[in-house]
Formats: sequence, C-alpha cells, structure tokens
Amino acid sequence: MEIARKFKNMFSTVPMLGWLLGILAAVLIEYFWGYDYISYYLGLPKIPVLFGALIMLKDPLMIPGVMGYDIIVFVIPVLLIAKTTQFITNPAAALLEKMPLWLSAVLHLTFFYGVLHLWAGINDYRVLVVKLTLISIILTISINVINGYQGEFSCSHPGFMALGAYVSSIITLYFFVDDKTFGPAVLPPAFGPFLFPFALIAGGVAAALGSLLVAIPSFRTRGDYLAIISLAFMFIIKSAVENLDFIGGARGMGGQPDYAPLPIIFVWTVLCIWVIHNFVTSIMGKALNAVRDDEAASESMTVKTRKTKMTAFTFGAFWAGIAGGLFAHVLAYINPGMFSINRLAEILAMVYFGGLNSIVGSIVGAVSINILGEALRPLELFKWIIIPLILIFVMIFRPYGLISFKEINAKRLLRSKHKREQGV
Repeated sequence: MEIARKFKNMFSTVPMLGWLLGILAAVLIEYFWGYDYISYYLGLPKIPVLFGALIMLKDPLMIPGVMGYDIIVFVIPVLLIAKTTQFITNPAAALLEKMPLWLSAVLHLTFFYGVLHLWAGINDYRVLVVKLTLISIILTISINVINGYQGEFSCSHPGFMALGAYVSSIITLYFFVDDKTFGPAVLPPAFGPFLFPFALIAGGVAAALGSLLVAIPSFRTRGDYLAIISLAFMFIIKSAVENLDFIGGARGMGGQPDYAPLPIIFVWTVLCIWVIHNFVTSIMGKALNAVRDDEAASESMTVKTRKTKMTAFTFGAFWAGIAGGLFAHVLAYINPGMFSINRLAEILAMVYFGGLNSIVGSIVGAVSINILGEALRPLELFKWIIIPLILIFVMIFRPYGLISFKEINAKRLLRSKHKREQGV
C-alpha cells in the first residue's frame, strides 16, 4: 500500500497532456520498431494485437515474451515520458486552461484521436475492434439514460438498434448503390459520404418513433411492465424483419457502402457523449433523477413525470438507432440474428459492469467488455463462462458497477500541475 501511495503521488501532478504524450511515444515505438526489432528479439511471431492476450492464451510459452513486449513498448515509455516532460506539459496545460474549455477539450480530443488512429492503423483487426468499441460506447451511454438515470429496466435496445440499422441501410442502398434489390442508384455515389449523416439521423428518428410503441403503454403503468413490454418489442422487431423479404428477411441485408471509417465513428461517439452529458446535467436530467428517486414527490413538485420519462426514453432510443446505423455500415451486412437476446445481454453487461448513472462508467464498461471479449476469444466456449463470473463478482462487491454516479468533469481532467497541487 505504501508503494502504491508513493507511485500515485509521483504521477499525480502529470496533466492529461503528459499522459497523451507518453502514449504517443509508446505507439511510435511500436510503429517503427515493434515488428522488426522488439517482437523479433523477444521471440514473438508478430506484434501483439491486443497487448498480447490472444498470443498468451493460444501459446502460454509466449507469456514472458508478451509481458516483456508490453513493458518495453508501453509501460516504460508512457511512465517515463509522462514524468520527464512535465516541465513542458504543465506550462502547456496551464496555457490551455486560459483558453475556452471547449477549445481545450477539442485540442485534447484531436491529440487523442491521432494517437488512437496510429495505434489502430497498425493492422485491420485493431481498426475493427476500435470501431465496434466506439459503437458500443454509444449503445451503453444511451441505455444508461433509461436504465440508470431514469431508473427503469428496458430490454428494447436491440430493437431500436435494428430499426436504425435497417432504415439507414435502406436509404444508402437505395440512393447511392447499384443494388440487386433496390435497383440502380438514384443519386451519384459520390454524394453518399456527405449525405450519410442524414441517413443515420433518419435511422435514429425511426428508432425514436418505434420507442413510442413501448413508452405510451408502458408509462401508463408502474413496476416491471416496461421490462416485459420492451422485451416483447424486441422480439416483434426481430420477427418482423425476418419476414420482410424486400430487405432480405432471415438472410439479412448486405452491400452497405463503407461510409463509416474510424474518424466518422469517433466524431459521432464524441458527439453522443457531449449531447447526453448535457442532457443528464440539464433541468430535464435533474427532473429525470427526481422521478427515479421518488415519482410521487416529483409529481407533487410539479414535475411532469410521464412526459419526462417518455422524453428520456425516446432520446435514448434515438442514439441506439444511430449506433445501429454505424454498426450496419461497419460490417456491410446485417441480419435479424444480430439484434436478438444475445445482443441485449451484451449491452446490459456493459452498462451494469461499468456503472449506472455515469457516462464515465458507461465508457469503462463498453471498453472493458469489448476488449475482454476479444482477448478471451481463443478460449471459445470458456469465454462465456469467465465473463459472466466476472460480472457476478462485480455485482456482489460493486452492485452499482465499477464507476457509478460520476459525471465527466473536463475542467478538472485537463488541469495543470499547479491546479492539481491546489486540489482544484
């Protein structure tokens, strides 16, 4: 404990800019020397994709080499650069503090995306994992609005995701692709990337309108009725899509154009985090928390509880539809089986693992479950034993998740050494 305390004190004055600089140094080391030198001399067949977890599970004899690789490439450079560059990063952070908060946040996010893009660009598998993880963040934050801030238990998110995926896919295939189902493209394909945001928004609106089919009957009652009706809605959407031949039916729909590269998904994820953060910290968000804690007391304080709950529910559904549209255009194929009870279990696992009533917790939960699922892929069936066991232990010792009831404080996160020492 004493060593951990000293270690924490040693790096407590490093600003976010310093950590980003350290991570950039580590990524550059891997990019230029990871394959030809470091992994080769450590006896590794290739650069470890997810920090070596896949290699270690496939061949335990590689564990020393993988651990050595992670220490040499990531741990030492990040800590060393973060600490030794404080004389540069702290004055730079202090200078950024004088700028408007939004500008400082944009600069940090741009730096972070550059590092993420460089790390993921080493191979296509990393790019796909990062894309799906960012989409999972949107899904997790959006369901946290309902299951966390609203205090209900909704099971309809896969249905909302399916509506967004199919509606946005129909729009892009009909207007910008020569498709065997929809015929020749109506508009020049070159317009597709520029009009793609409107297709995503249309998918989100479709999901929001679909959510009214759940919200209108559910919020006239109390208790667990929402869970039952929302679960029924998910199965209705799945069955409906399976029986609509013009969109592929059970075979699914493929051929979606590649309109969702990593930069686009990153921008939508940041936009989702920003918008939902503003929503839950607004007057509507405070009313939502009041309804969750005591609906009768909220009504007595003139809060329109039913309107508040329906607004939050449709808001969360809208972002689930956006995530579905991005998901469809990343994989370039969707089928009804992708939006079944398995998807629901995955989404619920992410939100409850990370923590309720917390955007930070949703991000942690989405990243953790996605990376853990990919890292344990070599174990095949045993993966679905290990992950539920981890979730059970988290629910026992942290019933509200790893990080709950905590909001993003950008001003505190981006502060300099001087402000950190003052504790502000």
